[in-house]
Amino acid sequence: MPPASAHRMPPHSPFRVAVIGGGPAGLIAAETLGRAGISVTVYDRMPSPGRKLLMAGRGGLNLTHNEDFAQFMSRYGAAEPSLRPLIEAFTPDDLRVWAHGLGQETFVGSSGRVFPKAFKASPLLRAWLGRLETLGVRFAFRHRWDGWDGGGRLRFGSPDGEIIEAPDAVLLTLGGASWPRLGSDGGWVPLLIERGVTLTPLRPSNMGFKVAWSEAIRSRFEGEPLKRIALEFEGRRVRGEAIVTATGIEGGAIYALSAPLRDAILREGQAALRIDLRPDLTHESLAKRLQAPRRGQSLSTFLRKAAGLSPLGATLLREGSPAPPTDPENLAALIKAAPLTLTGIQPLDRAISTAGGVPFTELDENLMLRRLPGNFLAGEMLDWEAPTGGYLLQATFATGIAAAKGILRFLGIPDAALTESGPSVTRHP
Repeated sequence: MPPASAHRMPPHSPFRVAVIGGGPAGLIAAETLGRAGISVTVYDRMPSPGRKLLMAGRGGLNLTHNEDFAQFMSRYGAAEPSLRPLIEAFTPDDLRVWAHGLGQETFVGSSGRVFPKAFKASPLLRAWLGRLETLGVRFAFRHRWDGWDGGGRLRFGSPDGEIIEAPDAVLLTLGGASWPRLGSDGGWVPLLIERGVTLTPLRPSNMGFKVAWSEAIRSRFEGEPLKRIALEFEGRRVRGEAIVTATGIEGGAIYALSAPLRDAILREGQAALRIDLRPDLTHESLAKRLQAPRRGQSLSTFLRKAAGLSPLGATLLREGSPAPPTDPENLAALIKAAPLTLTGIQPLDRAISTAGGVPFTELDENLMLRRLPGNFLAGEMLDWEAPTGGYLLQATFATGIAAAKGILRFLGIPDAALTESGPSVTRHP
């Protein structure tokens, strides 16, 4: 809960808005609305807000990414045209300035990812909730949204029984379906379908894949990382790391290719991935190293000494081919493009994020549902996906702000208030 404050700013507008979902999209929307003097209540079925944010930030809260804006936007794939104006209105730089305004200075890591200097999510969340409290934002926890009644009013299940609310506008920010124990369980899907909203089926995104490992891999290397590798699939090449699991493979490099890999498996039943185990070496220089005499060494020892391969990397060369080539040219080619067949997709409840949801065609320019006027959407409920690296949070924040400003327009709030209501991103020289 937000800390008590002697400087609470009461709303000065007669309008009441319900924000359903206490994640980043809902909280930034509540801040935007609160700055415009709107009476805001954030409803969440969990006992406290921001649980997924806290979980995602356990290993470091990756807020956004520092790269060329055109390259940044390309990460959103087919959803880029819909998301571009929203992210242009709240850019990665704006997100960093907003965090600074909460006392959370940021830094750019070696990979371009942006983190708070405190690294964890909890200091930022505490400061944020304190700000919301001063804006008069109220919270109603342990309130499960059960849809609308016959009169279009909101229905909530709560510890005190059913509650009916009739706000002037509603913002749904219930997340996807990849974190059910933290509240994102996709329970909103049937509630929208029964109201005639067309949805793209929810699918896992940024998830691991299944591999029919040999016993040599499964028994010896479960949990082992593949470091400093490059993955190739359908003309795309990504450098990073991956981790072998008992049933497959996951990790940052895998997540970056998860959308095309998933789609190929759904279409064809499998996907043929190529792994470059030494992306820092050219084929020619690697083949030259492999010309060194073996002198009775085992293949694994030889590959470790001559090519710098780990025992896991050397064993991977035997997957699907029990006898790797011995001549330097073909052995180098295999190391630079070791084949790995992915046979399945890890389930949605084990994914980092969710693809699918409500298409942008179901929404107007203010992110309001065309079929349900007065009801707006933001965050992962919308049909977009992106790799890890800060892109997920950036779009979540940007859509939350865009939907909040759409609500202000719907309520007839003057344009001047729209400008003033955004998150605090005042730049200082």
